Amino acid sequence: MRGPVVVLGDTLLDRDVEGVVNRLCPDSPVPVLDETAATDRPGGAGLAAVFAAAQGAEVVLVTALADDAGGARLSALLTAAGVQVYPLALAGATPEKIRLRARGRVLLRHDRGGTSGEPGQPSDEVLRVIAAASAVLVSDYGRGVARQPALRDALAATRAPVVWDPHPRGPAAVPGVHLATPNESEVRELVPALPGASRLATASRGAQGLRRRWRAGAVAVTLGGDGALLCHAGSTPLVVPTPGSAEGDTCGAGDRFAAAASLALAQGALVSEAVQVAVAEASAYVAGGGVAAALPPSGPPVRTRSGLGSRALQPGPRGGAVADRVGVAAVATLLGEVRAAGGTVVATGGCFDLLHAGHVATLEAARQLGDCLIVCLNSDDSVAGLKGPDRPVQSEGDRSRLLAALSCVDAVLIFDEPTPAAALSWVRPDVWVKGGDYATGGGDASATLPEAEVLRRWGGNTVVVPYLDGRSTTDLIVRTLAGRTR
Repeated sequence: MRGPVVVLGDTLLDRDVEGVVNRLCPDSPVPVLDETAATDRPGGAGLAAVFAAAQGAEVVLVTALADDAGGARLSALLTAAGVQVYPLALAGATPEKIRLRARGRVLLRHDRGGTSGEPGQPSDEVLRVIAAASAVLVSDYGRGVARQPALRDALAATRAPVVWDPHPRGPAAVPGVHLATPNESEVRELVPALPGASRLATASRGAQGLRRRWRAGAVAVTLGGDGALLCHAGSTPLVVPTPGSAEGDTCGAGDRFAAAASLALAQGALVSEAVQVAVAEASAYVAGGGVAAALPPSGPPVRTRSGLGSRALQPGPRGGAVADRVGVAAVATLLGEVRAAGGTVVATGGCFDLLHAGHVATLEAARQLGDCLIVCLNSDDSVAGLKGPDRPVQSEGDRSRLLAALSCVDAVLIFDEPTPAAALSWVRPDVWVKGGDYATGGGDASATLPEAEVLRRWGGNTVVVPYLDGRSTTDLIVRTLAGRTR
């Protein structure tokens, strides 16, 4: 493959709540689910991207993330799965789908997040990565990303094969896509069936109608456990049966099918070959236990108080108590205020294990570059992984409170990963600031900073500011220990 596989579309936060039912509710004849476990995972385009990344491909996800806890959690999960997130701004809340399950069966699905928000404009880097893709999968869930005009122009211009997984509430596919992959119910909504027509005749008529309407190269209608029906320029459709029994949880099977077809096309397969691979992959996925088996619980933990991925915090007022300035909810509230006023969001990061004058100088300089300063703080686990088992000296709780108490710091976000990439993909700062030692002749090191590549995804900038020479947490610890041994 000459470039990354790009997945473009709407990402949702899927949450499976497992439990047991032993009684009925006393005030209504409904079962009471006693929760035993809960698992978060990306849904929609995010799930398709995770499937593609699990096959070893370089995967870029172009999606919209909201400034809320759900958006933060998605960014952490996607980054942990090896997906490069190129985020667009998203007005409103993160869409969530919560499935309440007992003994492997879904009792109820609870959707929240409200109406679709308007995705923001893509950066030049997003348009560049689409142009350089080896294949593009549009995973449309009808919430607006596939309708964005600049993205549609980029899709129409790319030379890469484009796979379009449509949604009845979404827009028409961009003319000229290589393959569209609707399921049976979607085909019936998009192309009304003739009365009395057989299942295969209905699928074939719908596929040919969509192929002509969208000027698509081919349309593959997925038929659940019976495989898929492929219609192309010829008059005779190709039926691709499943290689064996495919009974089980079908949640995510369409995403697995579309991701497998996209990877095959990226590697040079014919459309018919790609559909055969996709049928085999989706069938094995369902037979193997579905999404719960394919994506077992993993990734960053859900923090209950302050860190990236928190679901428990309620927004606190900006400028209130120190505790109100730490955590996802505090950052989300701050981002909403600053962006609504057209302000500039500045962020910086680090361990800040022993807060010293060099840190303060960097933070004060960073705050002068915009209208707020968010500090991305390595958690205790992250610091230990980077610095060794004897670090940190101070807990993340103490470190975050000290930072939040500074007048130049508006909010603190704790992250668990070795790098702040996931946190940055959610915060999307306009400016990322690092302290630089100009006394050593380092000069402008922004081009070598790993965060610079992440910032380019949404058009942000990375800068270096001077810090006071000779100030170092490690040196402070060494001098303190040396003093104790004298």
